[in-house]
Amino acid sequence: MRTILFVAIAWFAVGFSLPAHAEVDWSKVGAALGKEGVVAPGGVYRVGLPRSDLHVSVDGIVLKPALALGGWLAFKSMGDEAMVMGDLVLTEDEVNAVMTRLEENGIEITALHNHLLRATPNTMYMHILGHGDPVKLAAILNQALAASRTPLKATSAAAQPQALDLDTAAIDRTLGFKGKVVGGVYQVAVPRGDTISDGGMPVPAAMGSANAINFQPLGGGKAAIAGDLVLTAREVNPVLRALRENGIEVTAVHNHMLDDQPHVFFMHFWAHDDAVRLAKGLRAALDKTNVVIQ
Repeated sequence: MRTILFVAIAWFAVGFSLPAHAEVDWSKVGAALGKEGVVAPGGVYRVGLPRSDLHVSVDGIVLKPALALGGWLAFKSMGDEAMVMGDLVLTEDEVNAVMTRLEENGIEITALHNHLLRATPNTMYMHILGHGDPVKLAAILNQALAASRTPLKATSAAAQPQALDLDTAAIDRTLGFKGKVVGGVYQVAVPRGDTISDGGMPVPAAMGSANAINFQPLGGGKAAIAGDLVLTAREVNPVLRALRENGIEVTAVHNHMLDDQPHVFFMHFWAHDDAVRLAKGLRAALDKTNVVIQ
């Protein structure tokens, strides 16, 4: 009897005290969302949602989606459920319909704001947060996106190698980080030197905690730049001054998350000039922040 009891207790301890969490089948998440993503560092499943249907211009420059119209969603497994964060690029007439579908289905709106000035047509950026079964979250987001004209079909051109009319090596040396070409734009992600969490969960760079710096070639070594810098409160004004002193316009300062630690602000910027000169201005701003330059 004692032997049977011992075996039963041992079986219970092995079988139930340390349950193994099943790996998320991200292909099912992509199917429910209506668009597949990729697994990024940090175990994040990230789906790009560029607004390739829009033709937005600023100061006479037509923006490529990868410069400033690149919406995204990022899922991360949290044991038996997942967290999703994202940034949806919407036209003004799409905002309320998308917000209604999200709010009715338990997806939180954490920010709604501009990123650009003088954009024609104007675009708004809606940041979201959700927790739960990742496939169900993806289905909810699919329904919400259906209230907008956001394209969900992938384009084959994005996967093809692209050459840019930019001195990307000089940009890399100046910023201290190597970028990559996405959709005809040179994108550089610069992670912070500290760890940002939201609701107690770490937020990897792929979920929006890294500085995002984008260069769109304009010819003759010139570029339009846009993106956002991730800043603590004490970094905001030193960075703002550094950007403006280097001819880079600050277009917005705001939150993206609500329960983040440390609480960070996102400073959006815009300029068009010699690409390397602009990179030097951005480096001057980065030097005022907690980043580890390579």
